Amino acid sequence: MTIAYHEVYVHPLPENHRFPMEKYSLLAGQLKRQGYGDDASWIEPGLALERDIQRVHDEGYWNRLKSGQISRHDERASGFKWSPQLVRREQTIMEGTLQCARRAAEGEVALNIAGGTHHAFKDRPEGFCLLNDIMIAALHLQHEKLAKNILVVDLDVHQGNGTASMAKYHPNVFTFSMHGAQNYPFRKEESDLDIALPTGTTDQAYLSALDEGLTQAFSLSKPEVVFYQCGVDVLETDKLGKLSLTAAGCSERDRMVLDRCKSFQVGVACSMGGGYSASIGHIVDAHMATFHHARNLWS
Repeated sequence: MTIAYHEVYVHPLPENHRFPMEKYSLLAGQLKRQGYGDDASWIEPGLALERDIQRVHDEGYWNRLKSGQISRHDERASGFKWSPQLVRREQTIMEGTLQCARRAAEGEVALNIAGGTHHAFKDRPEGFCLLNDIMIAALHLQHEKLAKNILVVDLDVHQGNGTASMAKYHPNVFTFSMHGAQNYPFRKEESDLDIALPTGTTDQAYLSALDEGLTQAFSLSKPEVVFYQCGVDVLETDKLGKLSLTAAGCSERDRMVLDRCKSFQVGVACSMGGGYSASIGHIVDAHMATFHHARNLWS
């Protein structure tokens, strides 16, 4: 079991950064208090290489982003005010998921404490996402011939629109997104498999749909590596989500995905994704469940 984390995630950011950045350091601290510092391999990723970024993102967009030449429109779309520290943070997140993916290609479970930036498009940012870590890592694996068939299981409450828009040009990257039908983004892209759930969906209906979706996705994609975007904004306590999962239901969701990967003997790279409950404790506890199931299944 591998965990990717770097202190750059928790550097102070401008006040208008509404995304709950503090969850990263709190999650890392909780993991270490519960013994993950002893029985997991921790890595501190460096910066993603430009060649890996440009395999996915337009060169012009990347040049504007790293030099601070992005427009006010792009800043509003991303939710972030540009800074050099923000770009460095994003590159570190990208490398964290990439390093997790390399371990997943060896049959491991590897979890990035950050990541899941599935709203970033080839040429623009969106929804707290500047670069798309899953696509960068997936195409790195394919380029390096570490894996061919890749499955993305995206269970954030928001559809992985950026990932879907780019993956359609890469037939060996299969995207499965199960999300709230009435949630952002209001203009959805087309994944290989989309399950759009009605507002207020509770545990039983959610888990039944997930079981069917996983069966279909694994059958169609025959994956060698799975990327799991495990946002916890599906919780009933989430301020931006419109589904109604309990903490137990969200935990069972994670167990089902990771157990399916284990039963198919497929390594999995996890990215934590979103979570916007009023209580930061609810967010951290829900993310902790993902790590618990990973440790139990791969121990």
